[in-house]
Amino acid sequence: MNETRIQLIRSRLDEAFSPEYMDVEDESHLHEGHAGARDGRGHFRVTLVSPAFAGQSRIQRHRMVFDALGSLMQSDIHALAVKALAPDEV
Repeated sequence: MNETRIQLIRSRLDEAFSPEYMDVEDESHLHEGHAGARDGRGHFRVTLVSPAFAGQSRIQRHRMVFDALGSLMQSDIHALAVKALAPDEV
């Protein structure tokens, strides 16, 4: 199930940002027993490098990522750690 979620996350982020680099990690196993894990949604960590983040604050970048994931934040993702960088920040 989480492999499908990872593919959905990757697809939406790729479409929104055409990243030069993207890594999506499933960290759900680290949160077993956690109240938020009981509903079946996952815990993920994403790292993105995209020109779309140039000139954006950290909060704006996070909002952009959450907006791109849209309904997945309600149906598939319980927690998401985001590292979003512009290419010149790598």
